[in-house]
Amino acid sequence: MKFNKYFAGLLTLLLLFSVSIFAQEELTEEEWQKQINQLTEKKASLSTELDQLKSDVENLRKTNAELQTYEECMDELYAMVGATKADIMNFRKKVDELSSKIDNRVSPKDDRQAELDQLKANKISALPEFFDKVHNQLQRKLDAWQEKPTEILYTVVKGDCLWNIAKKKEHYANPFAWPKIYNANRDQIKNPDLIYPKQIFKIPNLTEEEKAKYDKAMKNYKAGPKQ
Repeated sequence: MKFNKYFAGLLTLLLLFSVSIFAQEELTEEEWQKQINQLTEKKASLSTELDQLKSDVENLRKTNAELQTYEECMDELYAMVGATKADIMNFRKKVDELSSKIDNRVSPKDDRQAELDQLKANKISALPEFFDKVHNQLQRKLDAWQEKPTEILYTVVKGDCLWNIAKKKEHYANPFAWPKIYNANRDQIKNPDLIYPKQIFKIPNLTEEEKAKYDKAMKNYKAGPKQ
């Protein structure tokens, strides 16, 4: 389209040059002939340029006809890593799922690293679409992930109860999660209503399933009327 506009512009210019010959008044024969010669040279130059542009357009058309389509290029690229379109879609899904797990700190971190290593070992990860994310971005996120210890120790003080221990922000920030502490320390706790100062309890991390369960319990809890 751009070339067609350029051709039209050149032809218009030639026409204007031709018309300008007749628009001149009171020219001597020598001046008239000089202008004719200049315009003739200009016309010849523009015609040569026009022919060259036509040749360039034809060459571009031939080159374009020989080029592969985008789909053909991608199929050839996939073939280089021994993958089909279905394989690529499945790999893309796994990358997105792992990225979401890492962003949301879905423990354990070691499992996420194992998943990433598996993706890195797949030849598909060498494709431009995946290489930087799989081999660089996700690994940097994992390296920056400071995972909490699987459990911490807590020394009971006077006035404590399992409900209040679970409620502490440094533990679960949810009193309904007290059974997790109880079950982890059954060797010391005979009655969940009776704990004693200086007892040392293990406070294990909640699984995602447990966290969701206790969060739902706290959300649905309605305190009874004040007496």
